Amino acid sequence: MTETTSSTKNGFMFLLFALLAFGGLGLEMLLAFLIEPLIYGVGLSDFSTAQLIFHWIITCITWGVSAFILLFFAKRVLDFDVFSSRQSIRLAGWAVCLASLALCVAISIIDWKGFKPAKEFAYNGGLKFTFQYLYYIFETVLVYLIVVFAQEAGEKWFKQDKIPYGGIFAALTWGMIHWLTQGSLTAGLLSLVFALLFGVVYIFAKKNTRIAFPLILLMLIL
Repeated sequence: MTETTSSTKNGFMFLLFALLAFGGLGLEMLLAFLIEPLIYGVGLSDFSTAQLIFHWIITCITWGVSAFILLFFAKRVLDFDVFSSRQSIRLAGWAVCLASLALCVAISIIDWKGFKPAKEFAYNGGLKFTFQYLYYIFETVLVYLIVVFAQEAGEKWFKQDKIPYGGIFAALTWGMIHWLTQGSLTAGLLSLVFALLFGVVYIFAKKNTRIAFPLILLMLIL
């Protein structure tokens, strides 16, 4: 097998893992729109506080198991460890990462007409707020894996590591689904922008998960 053929094959394998991460996120749809409505007899929008919190807990467990399986098989099948990079970031890299974070926070403040966590805390109260943000953390894990695996696929295919393939793919999957489910052009476009910036941060953080993941988490929850 030639080096080009091997890279192409590995690229498709990484793309498959990115799709599986996206599929892991999609399991929530199965819970929220099929299984739980059958159990509760009401749709998601009519869930009680207890039912909504239970939905978030089950979703977090589902996403956590999905992420664990993907990480395990990525290391076993692809010989790829998401935590392997420990490269330090140069000043210019930090500048890009922090600017991306600041842009996301600014966009969120404009969109929410205030600081998002404060708005959600005021609306949901402490209990719902806690479980909703736990839900956001687990969502970020799978979004991050979409970015990571898709970035590897793009680099293996195109031999160029300066393009945020992971962010582009996240925009076309996670971002597009947000666009469709939220039914708002503005919200959809913001999701696409956020996803692209996730990819940018991952690259400029030198693929160092210990740095990139907390930044992307803050970009999503703030």
